Amino acid sequence: MSNPLDLAEKVSGPLPELSADEIDAAAERISDIIQPTPLQRVDRLSALTGANVYVKREDLTSVRSYKLRGAYNLIVQLTPAERAAGVVTASAGNHAQGVAFACRAMGISGRIYVPTTTPKQKRDRIRAHGGQFVELIAIGDTYDAAAAAAADDVARTGATMVPPFDDPRTAAGQGTIAAEILEQLGHTPDLVIVPVGGGGCLAGIGTYLRERSPATAILGVEPSGAASMTAALVAGGPVTLPEIDPFVDGAAVRRIGELPYATVAKFGGRVISHASLPLLTATESPSGAGSFRISLVDEGAICTTMLELYQNEGIIAEPAGALAVAALPTVRIEPGATVVCLVSGGNNDVSRYGEIIERSLVHQGLKHYFLVDFPQEPGALRRFLDEVLGPEDDVTLFEYVKRNNRETGAALVGIELGSPEGLDPLLKRIRHSPIQCERLEPDSPAYRYLT
Repeated sequence: MSNPLDLAEKVSGPLPELSADEIDAAAERISDIIQPTPLQRVDRLSALTGANVYVKREDLTSVRSYKLRGAYNLIVQLTPAERAAGVVTASAGNHAQGVAFACRAMGISGRIYVPTTTPKQKRDRIRAHGGQFVELIAIGDTYDAAAAAAADDVARTGATMVPPFDDPRTAAGQGTIAAEILEQLGHTPDLVIVPVGGGGCLAGIGTYLRERSPATAILGVEPSGAASMTAALVAGGPVTLPEIDPFVDGAAVRRIGELPYATVAKFGGRVISHASLPLLTATESPSGAGSFRISLVDEGAICTTMLELYQNEGIIAEPAGALAVAALPTVRIEPGATVVCLVSGGNNDVSRYGEIIERSLVHQGLKHYFLVDFPQEPGALRRFLDEVLGPEDDVTLFEYVKRNNRETGAALVGIELGSPEGLDPLLKRIRHSPIQCERLEPDSPAYRYLT
């Protein structure tokens, strides 16, 4: 299988080097089509951390994510022959919207490959942005499967590949976010937190900050179920993860890009292995450069952050869009420090909120599941409710395991607690009850069928 980056080189010749100058040039190229996004101070997050926390609102672009920056910067540089050949890309959904927007704006035909797990909302937006200029093809259940199909298309048809992250032109366009942050802020930020999927955005932002604001610490954040950059740093090079959790669809990539990995490794990127580890700044390095770290955030914490952003700030963030903010509790931040979190996208399908709420409740220790073996005697269910449930507990799921036995036997029971502290008393009451109960642990094989 050909590497998409190699295919791009065959079509376009030598690619430009990723640098702050190239990112400044990209900012000029895209200025007619992309307006600077707001940089907003968030009082709630600032009060929680003791820092001055800002969010960079990439969810407010015309395609509701930063991906338009990289896609447009690459496509606008294509030669007439490359444009005539048409473009091909693979994406989890947001990059696809950027490519679709660019195709329609420049009158270029494109074929866009997405995994079958891409939310319907994103698919609909791809078609709306691209109109008659794009063909949408859903294939495989991960980004990597879609990328393989796109690479085959390019090899077969001679179309021009538009990589979503593993190309310096894409990364340069995404790096324009950093240029805007420095201009809007007016001074050096102490810490910039960036979500990581394929790594192109981190490579672009990291490159710009290292050259233009070297004392700024950088934290790249991955979902714990798709930690491809972490795996690469541990292994000393990109590796393909055997499996990933596709929930954070905008960052669910099995293999980090070669260019992003090389960029992070060049700048001394290291993995934070424990929560609340201090994120060191300029004092750490003899060169005076701020630290460059990668950390993981649990998918449940991401869901909680999505709900908090919506309920408090009115920000509709998709899972990948909430990654950076979700990482705030995992690092120690000096009081008064200036912190910028990238809200990378807002393409969230409303039909997913049921699962988002569920994952958030589990993460907070409020939702628990049990297999309850009710004895075959009258009043067993009433006894369970009276003797086992606490005054603030609520049954949110009740299903008999055997569909043909609606009155006795084993049942799956979901219980929502009034507070996390209610778990130990609940388990104690279960131990003293004659009714047999088995708790389903979140990391057990059976549990995955519930979420």
